[in-house]
Amino acid sequence: MPRSKKRNSRVYCRQPARVGGPWLGLEPCPTPSQGGQQSGAHPFSDEDASIETLSHCSSFSDHNSGADEGGETAEDAAQEDFQYKLKGFIDSTVDKSAKTRQGALDGLRTAMATRILYEFISERRMTITDSIERCLKKGKGEEQSAAASLACLLCIQLGSGIESEEVLKTLKPLFMSILADTSANVQARQADVHATMESFERLFVHSYARGDGSRPAIGPQVSALHTNALLSWALLLTICTASQIREVLRKHLPRLPSLLESEHVSMRIAAGETISLLFELARDMDAEFEFEDGEVLCDKLSALATDCNKHRTKVDKRKQRSVFRDVLRAVEEGDFQSESIRFGTERMIVDSWSRKRMYDAFREFVGAGMNYHLQANEFIRDVFELGPPMLVDSATLKAMKISRLERHLYNSAAFKARTKARNKFRDKRVDVGEF
Repeated sequence: MPRSKKRNSRVYCRQPARVGGPWLGLEPCPTPSQGGQQSGAHPFSDEDASIETLSHCSSFSDHNSGADEGGETAEDAAQEDFQYKLKGFIDSTVDKSAKTRQGALDGLRTAMATRILYEFISERRMTITDSIERCLKKGKGEEQSAAASLACLLCIQLGSGIESEEVLKTLKPLFMSILADTSANVQARQADVHATMESFERLFVHSYARGDGSRPAIGPQVSALHTNALLSWALLLTICTASQIREVLRKHLPRLPSLLESEHVSMRIAAGETISLLFELARDMDAEFEFEDGEVLCDKLSALATDCNKHRTKVDKRKQRSVFRDVLRAVEEGDFQSESIRFGTERMIVDSWSRKRMYDAFREFVGAGMNYHLQANEFIRDVFELGPPMLVDSATLKAMKISRLERHLYNSAAFKARTKARNKFRDKRVDVGEF
């Protein structure tokens, strides 16, 4: 009889690969004689292998079923992945690194500007509000600016209800303290203007001309702060009562024209649009409204509409001329050049300075996502009186889509008509005082 082998023999078997890890190859299988360990103590037992196999088979079958169901599973997975990223952004707002917090705030801002996330946000409203408050307290400059913009987008997503009011009540004291603190970063104060409207007047009046006619020396950053304050103050005027508007006309209309002499083009344009808005609101209350210094004001507007100073850039002059032609018509004739905005299958007409100020305010925050919000955001649709969102399926949208040739012909015709209309008001063709 052959002599029996006393030494331990090892049997090699192929182990399943760990999820996300390398292939293990051949490894010794555990036996009961090795240290008294049971086979079930190994991290990859027969039961684990079967589970691993079932997992791969399940994922493969789920993939096939998702394709059969028209991609619904893929859409759900994409939605879950998107929400997972948003949760990661929310968690990163409390990170120790300022760069990480800044990136998280920017990610949340982009998401809120391009999608409707009411359900997701309402469930985490307190968490997001706390994150914004923490960034406003501990952050600097750009981080505070991003946090303030995120607060505005949060209110736009939540709508005009109790939830957005609670957000404002929580953050308003902090906004007010930042605005009142002259040592605070100018960029942060500029962003906070959009969330606090009671301090606007106290900011932009510093750009008014002094009693002796001299102008204060104001730097570009402070001028940008005053410009945003003036525009936000003008936004507030669109919902003021008649008595409040009369007080504003008495107090500010005589002094606002001094801002037309500002060195900064943004301030001049904001002042001109605000003056047009005040004239529109005044004429809504009294059709025979007249401004005492109307001739002097029209002379200033006419000069800005035909400005050709060499020390100003061509871009600034072109933008300024275009705006002040409309402002001059508004002051002299009470006219407003309507603008049609198309989004999806709908159109919205901007036919007044009040409506334009509201549209510009929303567009400043949501940016390229404005058309999407006009289609789906109930709060913005309610502000512009567009009614409830329209539900249009993809087949209808595809049927309504025009061909590339038709779109090219339409754009060519529109460009030709627009060029003819603008040529009538060119500086070299006609005197501004004639139209």
